Amino acid sequence: MACRAARRLYKTLGRRGCFLVILGIGKTCYGLSFLFTPPGDHGLQLLTRFCDLRHWSWLWIICGIITFGSAFLRIGRDRLGFVAALIPPTVWALAYTVAVITGDYSRGGFVAAWYLTSHVGVIMWAATVPEYSVPPASRRPRRGKAA
Repeated sequence: MACRAARRLYKTLGRRGCFLVILGIGKTCYGLSFLFTPPGDHGLQLLTRFCDLRHWSWLWIICGIITFGSAFLRIGRDRLGFVAALIPPTVWALAYTVAVITGDYSRGGFVAAWYLTSHVGVIMWAATVPEYSVPPASRRPRRGKAA
């Protein structure tokens, strides 16, 4: 029974939807970690100038919920989920880049590059992956008469 429900859910979501579900849950959990036990603001001084990291956690939480909810939309309409997924890591990468430029956090360049590649880059790639892209079947050589 559980396997049937899982297959039905996978069929409903598809590849893009599954990616958005995973991403949405991850972003929401990451935001909740900032809400309940905020870390130090190493490299995030640009953000903490405006408000506390607990307030910034809502950016991750809201974008995670939008990303999760977009997983259940049709292809093409799920674009909002990919855009919402891009916002928090882009903001964090920008903050770390500014911290490197201002000299506040020398390690920030590596963290910014990590956000831009493992988050932003992967999300942008996944947004371009078609739902059903099956490679063409290879044709086996036919056995025939020699000429």
